[in-house]
Amino acid sequence: MELLNLTMSWIGFSVLFIFIIGYYFIANEEKYEIDKSVPALFIGIVSFILIAIYYYMNGLNIHHVHDEAESVILEIAEIVFFLFVAMTYIESLIHMGVFDSLKYNLISKGFTYRKLFWVTGFLAFFISPIADNLTTALILSTVLITIEKTKKEFLVPGAINIVVAANAGGAWSPFGDITTLMAWTAGKAHFVDFLFLFPSSIIGYLVTAFLLSRVVPDTKPHFDPNKEEKPKMKEGATNIIFLGIITIICAVISHQVLDFPAMWGMMFGLVLLKLHSYKLTKRFGKEHFNVFESMAKIENNTLLFFFGILAAVGALYFIGWLSLASIVYQEDYLGPTMANIGVGFLSALVDNVPVMSAILKANPNMDLSNWMLVTLTAGIGGSLISFGSAAGVGVMGKLKGIYTFGSHLKYAWTILLGYFVSIAIWYLQFVVLGLN
Repeated sequence: MELLNLTMSWIGFSVLFIFIIGYYFIANEEKYEIDKSVPALFIGIVSFILIAIYYYMNGLNIHHVHDEAESVILEIAEIVFFLFVAMTYIESLIHMGVFDSLKYNLISKGFTYRKLFWVTGFLAFFISPIADNLTTALILSTVLITIEKTKKEFLVPGAINIVVAANAGGAWSPFGDITTLMAWTAGKAHFVDFLFLFPSSIIGYLVTAFLLSRVVPDTKPHFDPNKEEKPKMKEGATNIIFLGIITIICAVISHQVLDFPAMWGMMFGLVLLKLHSYKLTKRFGKEHFNVFESMAKIENNTLLFFFGILAAVGALYFIGWLSLASIVYQEDYLGPTMANIGVGFLSALVDNVPVMSAILKANPNMDLSNWMLVTLTAGIGGSLISFGSAAGVGVMGKLKGIYTFGSHLKYAWTILLGYFVSIAIWYLQFVVLGLN
């Protein structure tokens, strides 16, 4: 189906205007105290309704709008159901005391602030490829505020370290960030291709972390073991961890081998979790573990936000705006490499989800190396500004008044250096050594 270019019509300008206004309220969520899912859903749903009205009024084939809406719904469903299962597992692990146990083990070791800085950073880097960057950042920022509630010389660099580590760790896994998940499910790279971004991700992160660690005090936080009760994981918690690993394997096999959507394997993992829940309920009662309670704790506003923003980007694509945006990828303009480097800075300002969605919709002609580059830059570029990624926004909420836009900006130069180091490693791997 060949789409009409409606960019210069009233509907084209209306959809673009609605997107800009809606995104203003998304970016200023805290200022107006309105959940970001509300403007996201508004611009996504209303845009398609207006497009359908325009087609109806002008006697155009409205089935084209129907087909595009169905395509967008399918794309959204694959991502939302994937995240739904992942979030259910995370909430289940929280309920079973896995993360409380982790938190206690960290603060009871007698580590200095600087050692805790490195430990939480490495945990964020290696947990986020599995648990996603937002969840990882929220968990470990809770650990930070548990260790120390007032010492900004530890909390600020520690918070930045977690955000950078979570975003960098998420960049080399299809499960680590919504942008990598989108690129993977869109078929732009195989599962193993993302693993080649590991050197770029970790070396860039280490550069930033090393520079940040120099300002972290090398003294020990106060910890009284007599006042802190050691938490214990509930019976069956280890099995849920094991089932989570099995679920990830099923998602990979589902997408790479069976040519099913990755969410199909995730839904099979949900079946396994429900069976385990049934077993534990029969043995210990519903209070011990009920998978439906874990589902009830999922942040539905996050899922609805993704629904709305992906629908909005789909409307911009249908109108023709993204075709104009893809011009910058042509060799006569910036070309793929420079455009993708610029994506990192754009994702810091706009958020990487709509940016990656727009790029996938525009579908510029790029080889694997540049698809890996845009995955990398969209992920780590969001760390440049405090609200440039979901992880950053989440940590700002956890450490209100401590981790702020201004406190982050003070150390942004360390993140920028790490950003360019990551790109340099990518260039060495994919261009110089030809890993393509």
